[in-house]
Amino acid sequence: FLTSPFNEFQAQVSPDGRWIAYASDESGIWEVYVQSFPTPGAKRAVSSGGGSEPQWRGDGKELFYLGADGTLMSVDVEAGASLQVSRRRALFRTPIPISGEMYARRNHYIPSVDGQRFLMNTPEHPQGSITMVVNWRARVAN
Repeated sequence: FLTSPFNEFQAQVSPDGRWIAYASDESGIWEVYVQSFPTPGAKRAVSSGGGSEPQWRGDGKELFYLGADGTLMSVDVEAGASLQVSRRRALFRTPIPISGEMYARRNHYIPSVDGQRFLMNTPEHPQGSITMVVNWRARVAN
């Protein structure tokens, strides 16, 4: 679909099939862009200061993405002859670890159809340790 010297990942087609959101490193950092689909047209940057993992709300009127610091961001979207995008809003800081090459190039969350809840794939104990006790019965008997 896109032919460029940059890396583009995590493409998500809008529910109406007219737009595609994706992450690209063309600015020097990962950002989220939206452009027409299936025929590529003018693109529009959605994130600023870093972004990845775009996901559409079920009705296509809102786009979510992860900011560079792991904050889940939201923009309202109005589709017509062109795509209008509202100001970015920070929803909440996620427990999703933001590190590594393009965050392992996969999505770590998905919004509910109405965009009110999010299912997230996160480590259970991101900074914790595990203690394993072996031969514990011998210790209890003494």
